[in-house]
Amino acid sequence: MASEYSFDISAKVDLGELKNVLEQSRKEVDNRYDFKGNTKEIDYNEKAKTITITADTSNKADAIYDILLAKAVKRNIVPAAFEKGEFETVGQGKTKVVITIKDVISQKDAKDIIAEIKKSKIKVQATIQGEEIRVKGKSKDDLQQTMALVRGMKIEAPLVFDNFR
Repeated sequence: MASEYSFDISAKVDLGELKNVLEQSRKEVDNRYDFKGNTKEIDYNEKAKTITITADTSNKADAIYDILLAKAVKRNIVPAAFEKGEFETVGQGKTKVVITIKDVISQKDAKDIIAEIKKSKIKVQATIQGEEIRVKGKSKDDLQQTMALVRGMKIEAPLVFDNFR
């Protein structure tokens, strides 16, 4: 039996699921009557971690964004993983919006998580290790309590609990 257990808290977006979300969103937009004959593009830049939506109006771009979010939720990608930018007018009166994919816990959020864990008086130690938070404790029950505590916080990132040992 191990004398100390641990797990990592990180923010990750499953890229395979994200590609499925994008493909399903494209299919739905192509098949919807209110988008027939209109500009409707969903472009994904994997390197920059951005999704660019281009449509005739800001309302149409917003509708495409809503479809994208609905598909993401069905595929277990939290809406907090998407940060929508401002609408921009591009050539020929079309509207573009850039959505940034957030898959990193910000330093502020990491410090808030650690402070909340310390405030809860659960017998665990939490440390920031790069883009992850390592939580260690002598009891698996304490670690599970910590997971529940962190899930209950309003963190703007898709939190993943892994490496449970």
